[in-house]
Amino acid sequence: MRIFRDIEGLKVWSLDQQNASRRIGFVPTMGALHEGHLRLLEHAQSACDVTVCSIFVNPVQFNNTEDLKNYPRTLDKDLELLEAKKCDAVFIPDASEMYPETPQVKFDFGNLDKILEGAYRPGHFNGVALVVSKLFNMVMPHEAYFGQKDYQQYMIVSRLVKDLSFDVKLKCVPTTREQSGLAMSSRNARLSPEERVRATILYRSLRHAQAKLLEGKRVSEVKTVVEEMCAQAGCRLEYLSLADRKNFAILEQVTESADCILLVAAYVGEVRLIDNMMMTE
Repeated sequence: MRIFRDIEGLKVWSLDQQNASRRIGFVPTMGALHEGHLRLLEHAQSACDVTVCSIFVNPVQFNNTEDLKNYPRTLDKDLELLEAKKCDAVFIPDASEMYPETPQVKFDFGNLDKILEGAYRPGHFNGVALVVSKLFNMVMPHEAYFGQKDYQQYMIVSRLVKDLSFDVKLKCVPTTREQSGLAMSSRNARLSPEERVRATILYRSLRHAQAKLLEGKRVSEVKTVVEEMCAQAGCRLEYLSLADRKNFAILEQVTESADCILLVAAYVGEVRLIDNMMMTE
């Protein structure tokens, strides 16, 4: 497994793969790897000749300095996992390598970056779009793999690829869950054992809301019940929303014409978690 910390070394390697007609699969991460990340890598390996994983805690996508400070970092373990999974290359830049100067570029995704995660984490998706653009230019992948748990992020990157004509095919891989239903997330590492049990309310809330919405209930009605469910579990609901998964328009009810996704965000102690579920799951 090749480990690159500098952009130029990575680019030379990627160009060598391109020139040898090898298909590059890319999995961008912020580290603290778990089974969900490894599932993305497996999908990349099944479709591509070589795989690249990046590990970079991107400072410009954090609107909360405490969140950035507390984000779990487990580099040695991450590298062991990737080596065991036979990942071909890992890119581990530091912030000065990625941002030698303060970036000035600003993205505007219309309404897509101003609702849900965009509303609660202002500037977050600008940071995501910036780092993904840079990584695509450095890795030069044929395919890039993202998890469904961050579906709004996947929509942002999809728009980025379309509008900037990146020559990369995006793949959205279903969320990997623990046996309890809890969506695997790097932030789960910050949960105490008791909080991890409480955090299962996100999945249970989604299941409850899904059933009620399919019965014809409105989101506003269902949200009131979900707020109470979260409160009883010792968690604080931030949002519960229904969206058209193709254009991310916010919906109040399930409609026959829309392919819908249900999204939730909640605080478990000091840790903010998100999850979602396709209405057809």
